[in-house]
Order: sequence, then C-alpha cells, then structure tokens
Amino acid sequence: MEKEMTEQEAYLQLAALCAQAEHCQQEMLDKMKRWGLDDEARQRVTARLVKERYVDDERYARAYVKDKVRYQKWGRRKIQQGLWQKRIADDIQQRALDGIDDEEYLNVLRPLLKQKRKSTKADSDYELNRKLVRFALGRGFTFDIIRQCLDVECEEDYD
Repeated sequence: MEKEMTEQEAYLQLAALCAQAEHCQQEMLDKMKRWGLDDEARQRVTARLVKERYVDDERYARAYVKDKVRYQKWGRRKIQQGLWQKRIADDIQQRALDGIDDEEYLNVLRPLLKQKRKSTKADSDYELNRKLVRFALGRGFTFDIIRQCLDVECEEDYD
C-alpha cells in the first residue's frame, strides 16, 4: 500500500492538475478522498485552491458548457445533468447555460439531424421524425428546438 499523502503534497499535485485544465471543486474533493485525506484537510486544500483561483466553478461551468456543445454536440438538458453531477451550484449552472449562443446551438443540432436522417431507416415520414426526435432528446436537446430544426429540414426537402 502506498504511503498516505500529506495535505501539502495533495495541494501541490492538485494545483499542477488545475494549471493544465479546468476542474471543479467536487473533482478535487473526490480525488483527495481517494487519496485518503481526512475531511477537514480536504476542505482546507479546496479552500486554498479556490482562494488562489486554481479552481473556479463558474469558469469551469462555462468551459464545460462550451466544450459539450461544440465537441460532444450535447443539448442543454444533458449538459445541465452533467453539471448537476459535478455538484455545480444551480445559479452557476443557469448562468453558464444562458451563455449558449442560440444560433450556435441550432447549428449543432441541424447537421446532427441531417446526418442521422441519412442513416435512419423508417417506413414513413412520421416514423422517421419520431426516431429523429428520440435521438435528439437523448442528446439533451429540448423538444421545441428539435421541432424547430425538423420543421426547417422538412421545408428544405420541398424546395
């Protein structure tokens, strides 16, 4: 078994980690728990990381939202669920989600649906649309946005 990590060692390791990428307080607490640090030490190290701005949940949430929309092509609901799992405060979640540009959001969903439409087999338009809606809901998009994109696609098909 490895030797227990000291509070200072934990701080230095986590500070180095945070210097490379954004992390939230919960990730730091989870890591220290795995390392066997007691609760009070975890709180002190986390407070120091926050004070020295290595960890900032608001900054983390903004980066998380941007990455999930751009690269994983997730919708608001799925992103919100991810932030909730990271125990990001509701007000921070809301501000980060409000930062999503509506146009960019639609530009993520449209090509996704277009691509999915090509690879989806269905006996009728109704069945195809049902499958596309289910796919997009699974990605975390809301029904109104999905409907908006499908309506636009249908209009393009008739042009």
